[in-house]
Amino acid sequence: MSLRQKTSQHFHRLFSCLVAARRYMGASSSQDMNPPAVVQPLKEHTASFIFLHGLGDTGHGWAQGLRTLKFQNIKCVCPHAPIKPVTLNAGMRMPSWFDIHGLDSGSPQDEEGIKEASHTLQALVESEVKAGIARNRIFIGGFSQGGAVALYTAFAVNKPIGGVVALSTWLPLHKKLMTDKESKYNKTVPILQCHGTHDPLVRFSWGQETSQFISSFNPNLQFKSYDGMMHSSCPEEMQEVKTFLEKHLGS
Repeated sequence: MSLRQKTSQHFHRLFSCLVAARRYMGASSSQDMNPPAVVQPLKEHTASFIFLHGLGDTGHGWAQGLRTLKFQNIKCVCPHAPIKPVTLNAGMRMPSWFDIHGLDSGSPQDEEGIKEASHTLQALVESEVKAGIARNRIFIGGFSQGGAVALYTAFAVNKPIGGVVALSTWLPLHKKLMTDKESKYNKTVPILQCHGTHDPLVRFSWGQETSQFISSFNPNLQFKSYDGMMHSSCPEEMQEVKTFLEKHLGS
């Protein structure tokens, strides 16, 4: 099989799984990138959760899914990635936080794009701070590519946050963090990392490696696995997210 055929096959698998995730979350087909999809709390807004979607998606579906969790005091903000060329997709344009060259930990990484996406996430955090929410009551997170941005922002950027929710994802640019012991911030914040054992894209072993690396400097990481789950989400995982956020932020 040629490299082009392999890449095409990988991308077919990617979108097969994305469709499953979007179907579960009730995703919209809208390509409107602005403004973020927002789920207001049922009562007083005292905490915020900023969640970034995965490749080829928008924030609308995840907002719908988070709405079903019925948070009393947690506002959920689900931004939309810009439309960008994706190398893995033969340069075709699609919603993407940064460029993706391959589907394994050894693939080249778009450092500039990752940092740009992190700046976008940081700006959303600052907006919540300006609205009067304390930094330790602002959690960030994401699915797949979006989760990678959240983890990078937590541990490579010198800005305090309350915690992280990382679904079916990995920590990008981790080799730089390995060589620079002083560059890892938020070393004690709570982290919920979830991953399906049958994920064919961001492989389960990659999630385990990410968990082991983060746990080497942050003891407050919980790793949850879901037997048989592919590159998607499930009701049990979303209930785990709800329990985690309410434990640290209240309902």
